[in-house]
Amino acid sequence: MVERIYKWLRRTDDTDYCWRLREKLTSPQPKAAICRLYPLYMYKKALRQAGATIPLGTEFKGKPAFPHGFYGICISYGAKIGAGCTIFQQVTIGSNTLSGTKNPGAPVIGDNVYIGAGAKIIGGIRIGDNVRIGANCVVTHDIPDNCTVVLPAPRVIQREGPMDNTFKNWGGYQP
Repeated sequence: MVERIYKWLRRTDDTDYCWRLREKLTSPQPKAAICRLYPLYMYKKALRQAGATIPLGTEFKGKPAFPHGFYGICISYGAKIGAGCTIFQQVTIGSNTLSGTKNPGAPVIGDNVYIGAGAKIIGGIRIGDNVRIGANCVVTHDIPDNCTVVLPAPRVIQREGPMDNTFKNWGGYQP
């Protein structure tokens, strides 16, 4: 019995559970503030455990797929994400609030978008429907429908001699 209670209290690792909490908190049904405290606490606890930021002011058309959970995902307040999106770990969908910038605001992401691990989508830009964004891409411009965004090929820099890649101790850390 104690194991079941412990498992029930630890279920914040479950992405589906966290998403159900989010739906409760963003549902249009008016509820007393006291009824929202526990789901809000559990939702924030789950995000904190995953190192994620997904504010309730983010709009989702449908439930996105999080293949690796919420780990490291940062989504800005005001971002809009379409239905059927797939968001991998360490993704940032961030707004640009600096004055005098080219694309101020939060991103709008279309339906059926695949966002690879470590991708960054910054500013008031529009990502079209059926777009694939490769791992570690930084997107700061509008992307039309049915496109793929990838990084250029890696650059190889040839050196004439061996390099010293030894870790240097800058504190009390000993490898």
